[in-house]
Amino acid sequence: MNLSNLFNEIESVDPEIYDRMDARRGVINRFARVGTRLATAAVPVALGGLFNKAYGQKVSSDVLEVLNFALTLEHLESRFYQTAVGTPGLLPAKDKINVIRDHEVQHVKFLQQTITSAGGTPVAEGKYDFTGKGTFPAVFSDYKQFLQVAQAFEDTGVGAYKGQASELKSSNDILTAALRIHSMEARHAAHIRFIRMVNGYAKIKPWIVGDDNSKGTPFERIYQRESDHRQVVINIEGIGGYNVGNAATSSFDEPLHKDEVMAIVKPFLA
Repeated sequence: MNLSNLFNEIESVDPEIYDRMDARRGVINRFARVGTRLATAAVPVALGGLFNKAYGQKVSSDVLEVLNFALTLEHLESRFYQTAVGTPGLLPAKDKINVIRDHEVQHVKFLQQTITSAGGTPVAEGKYDFTGKGTFPAVFSDYKQFLQVAQAFEDTGVGAYKGQASELKSSNDILTAALRIHSMEARHAAHIRFIRMVNGYAKIKPWIVGDDNSKGTPFERIYQRESDHRQVVINIEGIGGYNVGNAATSSFDEPLHKDEVMAIVKPFLA
């Protein structure tokens, strides 16, 4: 077990983890010593103690349910990008999908460890049909179609994390870590949208504007509330007496509720 690599992966998701523990060098040295005294199978138990120190406050079953919901989505995205990167001839070298793949793999590992350290059981990876039951038959042979599905997954992930954030208020550390993942998902979405835009694959921007030209497509429900000019009870379109137009819908991504998210991804579950 390469503990140094594991700590690097954790730190990439939660850069402040060491603020809640000993110094980074001390943590790694301590576990290097543990690894020399314990059987390999016992190291994860000791590692669990580390996570208890960082995230070890008791969490409710509702929080664990949210974390496993997030893990379900991260499993799907992780497998999607791993499959794409492993498909010869699909991806241009410059599109950096391999970087997104690495992030999603890190998210999976981080959520698994967090759930375990909180006393839960991480949900297992499922089986997937990335053609969406035949709707996207060339998803791993047509770069344009691959990016269309990738954007849908990323935009869904952004909405899903935002929709569940309020359920994590009882655990500040976990909420903070989840919001960092939410931010990274948003950067993934912007990158993929930019690739689609500059290649002329879709008339979109790196951010969501209104219904995002999704009417009549399988992904319409992702953007069903994005034309709403209100945030909470404020009509942003006319705020302060200014006509801000489309900027009102471009400024905020709308949350997606759990049942909405599952309906979006259901065609991709085998």
